[in-house]
Amino acid sequence: MKLIIDDKIPFIQGQAERLADEVVYLPGSKIGPDDVRDADALIVRTRTLCNRQLLEGSRVRFITTATIGFDHLDTAYLDEAGIAWTNCPGCNATSVGQYVRNALIEAEREGIVKLREACLGIVGYGHVGHAVCESLRPYVREILLNDPPLGDEGLTVLSPLSTLLQECDIISFHTPLTFDGPYPTHHLADERFFESLKRKPLLINAARGGVVDEAALLRAMDKGLVRQAIIDTWEGEPNVNRQLLSKVFIGTPHIAGYSADGKANATLMALRALVRWQSSLSPMDNEPMFDIHLPLAQEERTGINYSPTSDSNQLKDNPQDFENLRGNYLLRRE
Repeated sequence: MKLIIDDKIPFIQGQAERLADEVVYLPGSKIGPDDVRDADALIVRTRTLCNRQLLEGSRVRFITTATIGFDHLDTAYLDEAGIAWTNCPGCNATSVGQYVRNALIEAEREGIVKLREACLGIVGYGHVGHAVCESLRPYVREILLNDPPLGDEGLTVLSPLSTLLQECDIISFHTPLTFDGPYPTHHLADERFFESLKRKPLLINAARGGVVDEAALLRAMDKGLVRQAIIDTWEGEPNVNRQLLSKVFIGTPHIAGYSADGKANATLMALRALVRWQSSLSPMDNEPMFDIHLPLAQEERTGINYSPTSDSNQLKDNPQDFENLRGNYLLRRE
């Protein structure tokens, strides 16, 4: 079996070789049709668009993305082509919870928000939203949750988005990016959203770039409808909106989930998904064991000590280096 892997996926070298006869590591954004033509499986990140243009005529029959998000996978085409796929839900949820909590502590130090008096609204209550909720519960006065799909399943603790717009001092997005269906999230925070805000909240986007309409956010900040913003995910990545970057309190290069712990979780989940797929084709006598060793923690980048402002300063000083800062990020510990 031939396996193509994004070369920025950590801890995977030496582990994937237990599953394939040939393993090729390539930059995710550079993986092209010629590379995958004779490959059987791919392990990717968000920088590889897995669609007809990449895969048609190839031998690929399985793709796993070592990420929570999977909007870079054309799932309709993959299903049509008979290519099995998986993502890694919840792999870095605790890491995002750490990022949001620590960013808000920094915002309080700068006088932007008073956490003990604040009502926090969380839009999207999946693995990540739940982790953010638990990380902030000891710090804030009240938490309101919004997630219409879960509401359809009968989760009664949820509030309508209109309530969050009226009552919240902080609104944090943790939804997937979807363009259709009953609850599309593309530009969920749009002009109408911002014009409906009552309390001039601090806005956080650590979900996907397109969930927030960045042009509308800029206008809302200019009008004073939004107190400040913390942005980790951007429309048009890696081409960050420099005007918005200059205005936000914290702007980082899509690294909220980039803890060593979260990355190790994603790598293990991706490898185990590949094992399950292989086993479905040919049952294994013994499932391979993986041996991943996390780096020693640096005190200043561990737990509550980690400050997102250091990562923000690097991006603000070098916005053209978004991809390099993300790809060569010094992983922190949870």
